[in-house]
Amino acid sequence: MGGVAALAKAAGHRVTGSDQNVYPPMSTQLAELGIEVHSGYDDSQFFPEPDCVVVGNALSRGNPAVEAMLNKGLNYRSGPAWLAENVLLGKHVLAVAGTHGKTTTSSILAWILEAAKLDPGFLIGGVPANFGTSARLGSDLFVVEADEYDTAFFDKRAKFVHYRPQTLVLNNLEFDHADIYSDLDAIHWQFHQLLRTVPAEGHIIRNALDRNLDTTLEAGCWTPVVGFAVDGEADWRATFIDQGHRHVCIEAPGGRSAEVRWNMPGTHNLENALAAVAAAVTVGVEFELAVSCLQGFAGVKRRLERTATVSGIAVYDDFAHHPTAIRRTLEGLKRHAPGQRIVVALEPRSNTMRLGHHNESLADSLESADSVFLYATDEIRDPLTASLGALGERLVVESDYDDLVNRMAPTLASGDHVVFMSNGGFGGARQTLTALLKRLRSE
Repeated sequence: MGGVAALAKAAGHRVTGSDQNVYPPMSTQLAELGIEVHSGYDDSQFFPEPDCVVVGNALSRGNPAVEAMLNKGLNYRSGPAWLAENVLLGKHVLAVAGTHGKTTTSSILAWILEAAKLDPGFLIGGVPANFGTSARLGSDLFVVEADEYDTAFFDKRAKFVHYRPQTLVLNNLEFDHADIYSDLDAIHWQFHQLLRTVPAEGHIIRNALDRNLDTTLEAGCWTPVVGFAVDGEADWRATFIDQGHRHVCIEAPGGRSAEVRWNMPGTHNLENALAAVAAAVTVGVEFELAVSCLQGFAGVKRRLERTATVSGIAVYDDFAHHPTAIRRTLEGLKRHAPGQRIVVALEPRSNTMRLGHHNESLADSLESADSVFLYATDEIRDPLTASLGALGERLVVESDYDDLVNRMAPTLASGDHVVFMSNGGFGGARQTLTALLKRLRSE
């Protein structure tokens, strides 16, 4: 929604908004754009009366702003519908969908198009470091992170059915969003609706090794499909040349290949890059140029973003909140920093995690961590702690942010990599730890 606000501002509209909690990097971006954010949901924000209210999917009936909007008979749209009507119409839309990797893949794709001087527009659920913003209008190419979460309280379809892409990337498909989807079949159905919107002259680029995507495509597909895979058989392939994952080789259909050095650890990031290169080629970017652009990709805020180094202790901020994403992120970091300790601070904040749907697989996802500091509220503490019993003495559980930081700090030493994992603000614990380490190391 912050990105939609930025696009509306760039299009010349006067934009204001409201939210309960806004934190960096989005709060910083909105402030820099001069977009006023009203704290809370009272109806005072509707004076003077707006021409259009764009409603985010976090709001539902009973919310004071929603009730006031309906009672006043104001014109309203969902964020995806407003985007489709006011930005995407007439553009070549490159959409990136899947359970994991959407933000990073979209960011790499936008960067390749930018480096190729194609001036892409984009709307991404994070802030690519190469751009410093999550959205811009751009030219006739538009990259959009295509989320499967529902659209709004009045539209329960997935957001991505509004985008009508000509180029579609399917990264992967797993069960998630247990608060709105009953099972994996319900998510398959939404992805099937997305496939129905891609033209026959378009392009679908899919993870060739993901069996759940097979099920979705078998339900109906009217568009040419190419596959991508790391260390597997596919139209587009990639491999690591070195042990540290800094040197990669990418192969295009027909046998062409190109090598590049880059700084994004992990197989999952190479998959993201491979998909982005394949998508860029569909709009005319030369293959070798697309691969070479990977060297200049600077990452994404909150995607294993290194935010501080204090006395040799590296501190990261990471958005991972699904066991698969947690596992692959930590495995990549372990390979990137062999022989060094990985310390994880985890806040299970997503609705799916809080409902306990990932409890059985969470311990395995943390296997690469040398120690885990878990923040758990009283309502989820006991079942979550029990499910992580396999971690043994590696696990510390706290229900207070400051207590968690105070338990962590004395255990850290030079060479450690400390990763804060949450899809929220983690109560400022990462910033608190960084400040505490600086104070302790200066004494």
